[in-house]
Amino acid sequence: EEQDVGEELILDAVRRGVLARQLTPVYMGSAYKNKGVQPLLDAVTQLLPCPLDIENEALDMENDQAPVRLNNEPDEPLVALAFKIEDGQYGQLTYVRVYQGTLSKGTTIVNVRSGKKVKVGRVIRMHADQMEDIEGIASGYIGALFGIDCASGDTFVSPGLNLTMTSMHIPEPVISLAVFPKDNKAQVNMSKALGRFTKEDPTFKTRVNDETGDTIISGMGELHLEVYLERMRREYDADVATSIPRVAYRETITRRAEFDYIHKKQTGGAGQFGRVAGYMEPCVDKEFEFENKVVGGAIPTQFISACEKGFKECLAKGPMMEFPVS
Repeated sequence: EEQDVGEELILDAVRRGVLARQLTPVYMGSAYKNKGVQPLLDAVTQLLPCPLDIENEALDMENDQAPVRLNNEPDEPLVALAFKIEDGQYGQLTYVRVYQGTLSKGTTIVNVRSGKKVKVGRVIRMHADQMEDIEGIASGYIGALFGIDCASGDTFVSPGLNLTMTSMHIPEPVISLAVFPKDNKAQVNMSKALGRFTKEDPTFKTRVNDETGDTIISGMGELHLEVYLERMRREYDADVATSIPRVAYRETITRRAEFDYIHKKQTGGAGQFGRVAGYMEPCVDKEFEFENKVVGGAIPTQFISACEKGFKECLAKGPMMEFPVS
């Protein structure tokens, strides 16, 4: 219409696109420099759905996980999700989002995953790292609880309900690092830290590589892992070094090779004597195949199986670089 498009019209149109999940607004900024933070927070208010704009569903565990619609009313029985946990100075801090009902101080709630009943002690509202004690968290709001033993993704309900929120989608890690403690004290502190971090953050994974013996940490990006390494040093006094995970190499043979070995050992008694002959060659379809060409029982069968066992044991460590042989 060749007219100026007002800000209100743009926001209204973008909001409709966001609610239909057909638009994803992208905001640039830096939390570190406090640039672009306010426009981002304004956009959360202006563009994202309020709890009444969307329908939330839980799964009924007693009815073959049939979807049940939650109605966001504060007077209904409680359904809440623990979406993040943190180890604070007073113990575990559990962040919850209430989808139905009200999570009040002094009430009894049930953890659907474990079936345990828990009495709610302190209910707080977080302002960055400041806490404010409140009486309860109404549906649609986010708050935090103290002293509740649970994991990320647990659902809390009123006694008598058996509903669970759908579990969060946890993407696969995209980057890995090997971490090494500098000394024994660091080793103890590092394992404590890793145990806590994996409980806090489902996207942070840790494992030990059986072949190389390295402790591998995996996460969603370089910065993600750097934050945890820094926390390990600062909060747990764990002096650690990192490197790229070592490649688990393999050895193999490239062409056919004959062998003919005689074993002689005299120890004062009857002595030992044995001879093993045959050939090795690359195997196409399988990791390992043992073929017995001895016919007519010329050699007792227990010796044949002992030879096969010996070959299999040798596969664990190759002669060249001591890597597994395939």
